Amino acid sequence: MSTKQIQIAQSLPPRLLRFFARYPPPQLTALAAASTPTQTSASASTPTPTPPATVPTTSPSDPNASITSPPPSPTTSQLPYHNPFLPKKNFTTGRWRGPIYGLRQQADLVKLASTHGVVDLLPWTIKKPGEKEKRRAEGGLQVKGTGVGQKVKGKLWERTLKGRLEKRREAMLGMPALIQEWKQKGHGRGWKKWPK
Repeated sequence: MSTKQIQIAQSLPPRLLRFFARYPPPQLTALAAASTPTQTSASASTPTPTPPATVPTTSPSDPNASITSPPPSPTTSQLPYHNPFLPKKNFTTGRWRGPIYGLRQQADLVKLASTHGVVDLLPWTIKKPGEKEKRRAEGGLQVKGTGVGQKVKGKLWERTLKGRLEKRREAMLGMPALIQEWKQKGHGRGWKKWPK
């Protein structure tokens, strides 16, 4: 690590230091893996196949699967541990365990990390800056009628306003002919139409 990174780490508050000690960021674990001694040339010539990583998935009949699963992000898949900000399913019992850090604690950690400039080192959480705006852009407002191509129902006078204004405009356009007919019939004598 460079001296700048060491100075930043020393300036962090103890709460963040404890969090990063318990859940090291994937960027630091990648640096630690790169700094380990490399293999010898004899063992490097014969590559060993690595088994594909298996990710346990929930069944489509599980109603909570889409609610609690985070969006696919590169940092979540690279973590050597479960994200402490998300709930975890026990696949043997089928029960869910809540997140290790609640929403209030997540918000406190994100505020601390953002003041010290290390918010990118935290695992994914809904409390990270920009996540609310991202979800709002994806899902839109959660109010009926505000989506694309939808209309709010409104009151009766609001729903019929456009038709009434159009009818009024057409009546005003036909007013000179109506006045002429009124005058021809003797100013109301023999007038059977509306208006009286």
